[in-house]
Amino acid sequence: MRNVSSHSAPPVITSRRTLLALIGASVAAAPLLRAPRASAAASSCAGLDTAAKKEIAMQLVSSAENSSLDWKAQYKYIEDIGDGRGYTAGIIGFCSGTGDMLDLVQLYTDRKPGNVLAKYLPALRSVNGTDSHAGLDPNFPKDWRKAAQDTAFQQAQNDERDRVYFNPAVKQGKADGLGTLGQFTYYDAIVMHGDGDDPTSFRNIRKRALNKAKPPAQGGDETTYLNAFLDARVWAMKQEEAHSDTTRVDTEQRVFLRKGNLCLNTPLDWKVYGDSYHIG
Repeated sequence: MRNVSSHSAPPVITSRRTLLALIGASVAAAPLLRAPRASAAASSCAGLDTAAKKEIAMQLVSSAENSSLDWKAQYKYIEDIGDGRGYTAGIIGFCSGTGDMLDLVQLYTDRKPGNVLAKYLPALRSVNGTDSHAGLDPNFPKDWRKAAQDTAFQQAQNDERDRVYFNPAVKQGKADGLGTLGQFTYYDAIVMHGDGDDPTSFRNIRKRALNKAKPPAQGGDETTYLNAFLDARVWAMKQEEAHSDTTRVDTEQRVFLRKGNLCLNTPLDWKVYGDSYHIG
């Protein structure tokens, strides 16, 4: 299961996907840091955007988000996990209350008009910013699972994941001179927190880290900086009940960092929420 909030009243939607429609454009238009110099780790590691490393990244995120390494089985995933963001669905947790699900269904409809989800676009526009299911129930989950059998919808999920989350995270990681592990820590953070202006967004997690340590691109030590970033990430996670379990940092990312595995090389062994995982 995903990390589900146990509070009775839905919280105010905070950081995970604030201003999602602007993320891809804002990162491309105004990158947080322009740095020509890469660290030794960044220059010697394969980037997270290489095929083998990207597959590892998808499995790592899926272990935390879906308690499974089979991330491709998550195209059909959909449920309301009680975190105030409405339905959460798909390979990266697109949410009906935060704009990224709307963008995804719009992309799918642009590519394949008349698809089974197209009729929900007005409702998705209406519920954006809320946890409401108005206009979605009772058949939206069933229709989502039906759409997930369509390779065109699977590709749309892949493309939106890359545009909104993966590509911006890897780009910023490389600009900061980080190796594969560092690029992944950025990706996992932006998946959970989004990149809005609120204090727990990715950019502000990074800003907190920069107040404590310099990244390699600014002459700092990579391990020291990544520890500072993960400290800031844990702080952000603890600000929101639905994300307050920090094991995806404590018993996953810090395990790799303590071992000096800055290139995220296999084999990898880690735990999330007490469950053990292995990639050979």
